[in-house]
Amino acid sequence: MDNQLKKYLEDREISYKIHYHPPVFTVDESKKLKQSYTGKHTKSLFLKDENGKFYLVSMEAEKRLNIKKLKSYLKVKDLQFGSAEELKNHLNITPGSVSIFNLIYSNSVYLILDKKLWHAESVGFHPNINTATLELDHDNFVKFYNSLACKKEIISLE
Repeated sequence: MDNQLKKYLEDREISYKIHYHPPVFTVDESKKLKQSYTGKHTKSLFLKDENGKFYLVSMEAEKRLNIKKLKSYLKVKDLQFGSAEELKNHLNITPGSVSIFNLIYSNSVYLILDKKLWHAESVGFHPNINTATLELDHDNFVKFYNSLACKKEIISLE
């Protein structure tokens, strides 16, 4: 976990469990690991629309994003993945380590969180590095979500 994230969580009294593992870059790779946590397995997608607005969509790892429905909900014509350079510029991260924790570095990226994660007992995300998973119980997840300065919304991505 990077030191800035650790300090951010400590300053806000957000408790977590950390689980170390070999580097993983995809959901498929992470499925092959024996996970030692019981939280919802997640993925986060860094997207941009035709107007240059950026979104971080966080959802259950096994779920497939209905991009057509999301475009309609956001009232945009196009959504595509942001580039590695845009990811670095907006979230201070490289591909393979994207998560909601990257939002401590940005107030310009719009977080869209799936309701199923919001209602989970606990969730796990990369702590800005893909060699660990940070598990937050529901109360600490709520604290983290509420601490973010970015625009954010909880919706059903089904």
